[in-house]
Amino acid sequence: MERRTIGAPGLAVGAIGLGCMPMSWAYTESRRHGEGSLRAVHAALDEGASLLDTADMYGPFTNELLLGRVLKERRAEAFVSTKCGLLVGDQHIVANGRPGYVKRACDASLRRLQTDVIDLYQLHRPDPEVPVEETWGALAELVGAGKVRALGFCAVGARATAPRAAGARAARGPGRPGAGAARYEVTIRQLERVQQVFPVSAVEAELSVWSPEALETLLPWCAARGVGFLAAMPLGSGFLTGTLTPGQGFEREDVRARHPRFTAEAMAANQPLVAGLRRVALRHGPEVTAAQVALAWVLAQGPHVVPVPGTKRERWAVENARAAEVLLTAADLREIAALPGAVGSWD
Repeated sequence: MERRTIGAPGLAVGAIGLGCMPMSWAYTESRRHGEGSLRAVHAALDEGASLLDTADMYGPFTNELLLGRVLKERRAEAFVSTKCGLLVGDQHIVANGRPGYVKRACDASLRRLQTDVIDLYQLHRPDPEVPVEETWGALAELVGAGKVRALGFCAVGARATAPRAAGARAARGPGRPGAGAARYEVTIRQLERVQQVFPVSAVEAELSVWSPEALETLLPWCAARGVGFLAAMPLGSGFLTGTLTPGQGFEREDVRARHPRFTAEAMAANQPLVAGLRRVALRHGPEVTAAQVALAWVLAQGPHVVPVPGTKRERWAVENARAAEVLLTAADLREIAALPGAVGSWD
């Protein structure tokens, strides 16, 4: 697999990573099987998808424990990205950016992951009660102590709550006004602040064919500073794979059960997006899928971009990794850019 470099330290990873969250958090609880998830991680590494993205809150803690079982055997092949800064309660999630907590969280993650260093340690969410510079300073001390190689920042934008009309979409490139500029305004200010304390090596934020807002300001910010961009949810939480059926329903614990874009009506209205990806896929061969085209589109947004599709199944881990072999043409990209915008808000 192609290798991509993210961040000032020259961190090299496979062009496509593996999001491990679905193995123990947020999606279809009844289908979580530890052994199946382990096979998925091993398959991703076999394909060269070296970046394994997790967080202490996934489970909580069980996702890191699962990855630790793989890392015990294959640490040299993996690039480990985990996160801190969120505490999970019975019915709530709260941010904690206090320096003492950050350092304890790192030590706990190292134990669970069965490793002596975390390749990329990310701040999952800034704590509104703690200046972000203080939290970032504590993270920088972990780099100095040799426990962490590089630091990342998870970007969360403020979304518009009104459903978007059919045909409306965010601007596809930098410099054009649209939803993306406002969405990441606060995040970019925070990034500017922490960059003065210690270099940001990577920013993780949502980016996909149906959520392109990061293209306007956040992605250019990263490109201009040599910061890697980890594209979260590049398959639109599974919608862009074309394997979800409108009205199929989701388990109560599944985050999609509460999202407006996953109502039966919205899923039906957004089928033209999947159909468009399938048309492009057919031009590249009968084995190419809509999901692979969606990932290839993310890869085409810049050499510093690494999509991190999440899955808990070996089959999809292999398919996702092989999307790195799909090279979209200029005509393909124009056709995808002309697809109708997603119907329905995300919040």
